Amino acid sequence: MNDLMLRQANMTSLNVSPRKPDDTRAFVLSIIRSALPKSNEPLGQAAHHHFHDTGKILRAGLALSTAKALKVRSETALYWAAAIEVLHNASLIHDDISDGDTKRRDRPSVWAAFGRDIALALGDWLIALSYDFAAKASMTARAPELVSVLAKHMKDTTSGQAMEFEMKSYPEWNDYLNVIRGKTAPLFIAPVEGMALVAGRDDLIKPVADYFNAVGTAYQVANDILNLLGEDGALNPASDLIRRAPNGVIVTFRNTLMRDDADAFDQWLRSGDHQDASYWHNRILSSSALKITCEMMTGILRDAEHKASTIPDELVQIVNPLQQLLAKVCAESIQHAAE
Repeated sequence: MNDLMLRQANMTSLNVSPRKPDDTRAFVLSIIRSALPKSNEPLGQAAHHHFHDTGKILRAGLALSTAKALKVRSETALYWAAAIEVLHNASLIHDDISDGDTKRRDRPSVWAAFGRDIALALGDWLIALSYDFAAKASMTARAPELVSVLAKHMKDTTSGQAMEFEMKSYPEWNDYLNVIRGKTAPLFIAPVEGMALVAGRDDLIKPVADYFNAVGTAYQVANDILNLLGEDGALNPASDLIRRAPNGVIVTFRNTLMRDDADAFDQWLRSGDHQDASYWHNRILSSSALKITCEMMTGILRDAEHKASTIPDELVQIVNPLQQLLAKVCAESIQHAAE
């Protein structure tokens, strides 16, 4: 992004709020897209393919809204928002490779369109870009520890993903919760923690972390329900089951089985075979697992609502829109489960 563009963005960026997603897109995406490789350069086509549709940009919005609430200078906020959003997108590209997902935001995923090697390289390139943005944010704020904040949450996200790979058997409920917290929460906590650190408000970090751990858990359980119902955009409604990916509905189903059925299901999971996936998928859908998982998700949502009430007043305007979005996602998953 050239200096003139950045100065123009600085003049108005702190007018962004969660109620103005178009503003958030304009400010953050102008920085990100201007830094991507050109189409005729290595990784250029793949990068522009991935960022053709940028999703909700929730994490960047959290950074910008927190900066506004805590009166952090706009240049710092813009670079920090870009750093978080780019790192999130790098994780999505790598996740699609690991999970074998061929779709991302209703388009072919990067690895499906350009191959695994290009996707892996693009994910790595975006991680480097995110640290470049974080370094710029730290320089404008005179807060070199910002880069360490990004590194900490990158490590936590990667460790959460690795927990899934290291499991020798399908997880129990508590192990499942640990995996999804590790994968989901860090890059929701990072946007707020970075701006709180710059503002000298370390007191905000723990309540924010507690809240986003609950939010990330509820959001992932809702997505797990939609996955088993074929409503999450995956090509195969049994994709989590086929991949043996930790999924709250599958964990719950396994716990409802009597010994002989549980042994047969465990044996099938360990085999890695795709045969009989349809059989077990239908067994799950006809069981009480969806209903029980919806009830457990509702309990997690209530916990998130309680933790939202403990967030200091300065950040209430940031939490409320996210809480509304979470409630909507959970309600949609319950509605689909009841159909």
